[in-house]
Amino acid sequence: MNYQTFEPNKNLNTFIKCYWTLESSKEEKNHRQTIVPDGCIEMIFHYGDLYSQYLENGDSTTQPRCFVIGQLTRPLIIEPTGITGIFSVRFHPDGFLPFTTLPIKDLENTAVSLEKLFGKIGQEIELKILNADSTSERINHIETFLLSRLTDIQTVDRIVKSTVDTILTANGQFSVDELSKQININRRQLERKFSTIIGLSPKQLSKTVRLQATLKMLLNNKYTSLTSLAYEGDYYDQAHFIKDFKEFTSLTPKEFYSNNLKMSSLFYGTD
Repeated sequence: MNYQTFEPNKNLNTFIKCYWTLESSKEEKNHRQTIVPDGCIEMIFHYGDLYSQYLENGDSTTQPRCFVIGQLTRPLIIEPTGITGIFSVRFHPDGFLPFTTLPIKDLENTAVSLEKLFGKIGQEIELKILNADSTSERINHIETFLLSRLTDIQTVDRIVKSTVDTILTANGQFSVDELSKQININRRQLERKFSTIIGLSPKQLSKTVRLQATLKMLLNNKYTSLTSLAYEGDYYDQAHFIKDFKEFTSLTPKEFYSNNLKMSSLFYGTD
């Protein structure tokens, strides 16, 4: 697998974390992959073969060729059906609101086609991205599309952005009460804002960010034991750490490391 990331235009970096591509060759075998929640909404374009997505009951469905997948609150199990070719826009946790036509919360754990989100212009940008000859051309097309929809910069909520920045800087280790005091806002008001703008509560985002930080230590071998890893992540104890880990990955830390190291390192060890 060849995974690469690209920086967004400075006019969009408030909203977009990065663009990324993932490609495979004919020789590479297909394996199921666990995508762990990371607090970001993604806009995915499959210019290669499609992916199967496995549901909680074990059934599978084929992902749309082009779609937005909302906030994940549980692990997403996917499997390539052939040769991978993916171009994706990874939004900051609070970055997708200015571009959506649907409530953010309605996108949770759901792959929504661009046609459903944007109508005819959604179909048009799909064709441009899929028919492009290079990543730079795809980036030019998607930035033109997104900038044309960015009509009101005031949709950026400064309170939410400040809180998100605090959560990211602290690796999710602040409680919601501590966050609301630091930002000087009522807890319920903060939770309503997060639900509308991000699609997660402050607690959910903090848990996600904390696990991601711990995952990176795991994948980069920056720990001496699971107990030390739990301590570094500011979990109450190892049992609390394993409970949260299984909630987001469906596996124990040991199982995840052995089964998913190669694929996960593409997404969590490089950006």
